[in-house]
Amino acid sequence: MHFLSFVLKNVRRRPVRSGLTLSGIAVAVAAVVMLVGIARGLETELLKVYEQHGADLVLFRAGVATRLTSTLDVRLIDQVRRLPNVEQVVPVLVDVVSFDEHDLFGITVYGWPVGSPYFSEEQMKIIAGRIIEPGDGQVVMLGSGLAKNLNKHVGDEVEVIQGQAFRVIGIYQSFNVFETGSLVMALEELQRLMGREGDLTFLMVTAERKDRASIETLRDKIRELPGGIDAMSGREYADTAIELRLARAAAWLTSLVALLVGAIGTLNTMVMSVFERVHEIGVLRAVGWRKSRIIRLILSESLVLAVAGAVVGSLVAVAATRYISTLPLYARVVSGRIDGTIIAEGFGIAVVVGLVGGLYPAYRAARLLPTEALRHE
Repeated sequence: MHFLSFVLKNVRRRPVRSGLTLSGIAVAVAAVVMLVGIARGLETELLKVYEQHGADLVLFRAGVATRLTSTLDVRLIDQVRRLPNVEQVVPVLVDVVSFDEHDLFGITVYGWPVGSPYFSEEQMKIIAGRIIEPGDGQVVMLGSGLAKNLNKHVGDEVEVIQGQAFRVIGIYQSFNVFETGSLVMALEELQRLMGREGDLTFLMVTAERKDRASIETLRDKIRELPGGIDAMSGREYADTAIELRLARAAAWLTSLVALLVGAIGTLNTMVMSVFERVHEIGVLRAVGWRKSRIIRLILSESLVLAVAGAVVGSLVAVAATRYISTLPLYARVVSGRIDGTIIAEGFGIAVVVGLVGGLYPAYRAARLLPTEALRHE
């Protein structure tokens, strides 16, 4: 009998036990692919925010634990503009609101200067209405995801905070999931609304010369400005954001617990399989199978279960992530896409789990002496 056929036959001989082991590995792989995939997707989407707007450096208050708590003075704009190699400076104010009646919490509000490049069809795709223009007053633009969840259309009013209604002047589709699930208004209107006149959260700086040395020189000049200002590239900002670092840590911690359970389940299944097949293994040894081939047999059975579990787990993770991205509470942060490298990592981890779970049973099976195994009932 062909070796692989023999392996598959052994796996199918115990369908219940094999199915439970496969399910345990599938849960472990699904946890890795889904949780780590979502965490990495958050990082990718955050990076898109800065790449989309063409920012070479993001300026914020140095030392803040959570970047959204950064507060800059508007007078910093002119100081940065006077620095060499600065092409453009766009001030941004970010705040958070909730729409309790729609069970939407922590919705991001962006304040951009009217007339800035951010208010352009190059930066956002207008689905309905138009872009905010000077003199529009209390108006907002809703991301398409948020507009759908709020059931709002152009011309409707939305109460951004209690007692402060704004007219919806446009609905847009952004190139990143964060802004698609947010709302945008004029910088001055958001400052007035939140009582933060003169405050900014970030300065988005575009450099004239974009080579590494020139960007580093500009960053050093910015850090020399008074007031404790820090500057990072979009990639550095996304990599070091405390919120994303916590999300990644939580994702891996949860996944490791699931992986441990999967490895223990595989170990239990393969140990019981060896125990029940002592006589069979003795026959194989008696007809000339070497210890190395017995080890390959047990490890191959373990790997078949691991790979099958990886396939099922990956499919479950992809489907679950897409479903989560349709829920109102998560659609503004979860894109629904999982990078192929995450799935590949899931398969690699499944193989490791299979090897770890099958190593001891394989070693135990190989140590069985043919004469003792043949006497076993």
